[in-house]
Amino acid sequence: MNRVKTRTVTALVLVAAMTAGLLFYLFSYFTHGAEWASFQANRHVYTNGLVLTGTIVDRNNTVLTSAENGSRQYHSDREIRMATLHVVGDRSGNIGTSVLNRYASQLIGYDPINGVYSLSDRGSTIQLSIDAELSRVALEALHGAHGTIVVYNYKTGEILCMVSSPTFDPDEEPDLSQDDTGYEGVYLNRAISSTFTPGSIFKLITTAAAIETIDDLFTQTFQCPGSLEIEGKTITCHSTHGSLSLEDALAVSCNCAFAEIALQLGGDTLAQYAEAYGLTDSLEIGLISTASGNFEAHEEDSWELAWSGIGQSTDLVNPLSFLRLMGAYANGGVAVTPRFVLSVTGASGIQTTLTPQTSVQLVEESTANTMCELMAHNVSTNYGVDNYPGLELCAKSGTAEVGGDAQPHAWFTGFLRNEDAPLAFLVLVENGGSGSQVAGPIANQVLQAAVTAIRE
Repeated sequence: MNRVKTRTVTALVLVAAMTAGLLFYLFSYFTHGAEWASFQANRHVYTNGLVLTGTIVDRNNTVLTSAENGSRQYHSDREIRMATLHVVGDRSGNIGTSVLNRYASQLIGYDPINGVYSLSDRGSTIQLSIDAELSRVALEALHGAHGTIVVYNYKTGEILCMVSSPTFDPDEEPDLSQDDTGYEGVYLNRAISSTFTPGSIFKLITTAAAIETIDDLFTQTFQCPGSLEIEGKTITCHSTHGSLSLEDALAVSCNCAFAEIALQLGGDTLAQYAEAYGLTDSLEIGLISTASGNFEAHEEDSWELAWSGIGQSTDLVNPLSFLRLMGAYANGGVAVTPRFVLSVTGASGIQTTLTPQTSVQLVEESTANTMCELMAHNVSTNYGVDNYPGLELCAKSGTAEVGGDAQPHAWFTGFLRNEDAPLAFLVLVENGGSGSQVAGPIANQVLQAAVTAIRE
């Protein structure tokens, strides 16, 4: 009797263990099956690290890349292939933030019932918010310079254009072993994975912080004799501006005035705003994370603090994170997270959203509205409304010194208040020189094309 009881208990224990193991396997299969299927050692869907199933299309359903008979094909137009390379991905899988890399499991078309598609199938189709033709215009506008151009709809978060240069044709991948500096950082999407000294565009953060914390800001008068002495060191300005209001100090981008404002604010306050506005943290863009920026308070060094408020010193910003802030200024303080991977459609025809629209109140509404007026004033008094025909432009330029004999980075960023074209934009030309003279005309060229595309 005892022997039968022991055997029964043993059998029950074994059944329970097997059941627990089966349940654990099923749980793992349904939660991690897509990861297992998309592992790059899976030769069923990969060759040399490149996923060989799935199609990627732009917002107009233009095919950017597709899988055909076990190989990956790209768009027939070389310029479009180059302009969309950093978003789509290269044949060797070296661009880590590309759709081919980060959304491989979605392209494969895995589901827990049917597994993965065979190489004879096309897999799933991912639709992007990117406009291929607008991307081509943006790449042409850079004229071979290193940098990035991003345009996004600050109401929906959809990125219409995200071009990074240098780039290359994925059908003619260069030999980088030759140490050609023209391809330096070619695998980095500069909008996502890089940070840069912001220069005077950072004055938009210093201004917003001052609006909320300095009571008499708009009645103050700032003096610019061309330079300012702080603790025996000199803050230089690009001109002698004389007596200035805040509005005009921002419009002419006076370093002396903003050094003064930075000292009034203090390093801790500026650091708090840089963090609160999302400029020091990584931003999540679907399955992709941006690089984190940097701002140091410099409370013990007034000269460095002054330069930080101007956008120099150790300041670093990520282009996409800064663009989100521009969208918040335009949108009553509400920041809609930029996104470029919209949906996936499987073989069954069922469409699933991959990156839903998300937003947060990033800036006080009254502050955002004031920033709109100040940035519109920049255009009317400094950049010239006629230089941006048909665009209700609010903007700020930046000329960021990067040290040594290198030319400064040229920035131009802002947004449109055109009701039918709610677009925020950012142009960065590395070592390009003057922000307003170099990056400004590029922004106009791209924005004109973007508005035309929206209205067609």
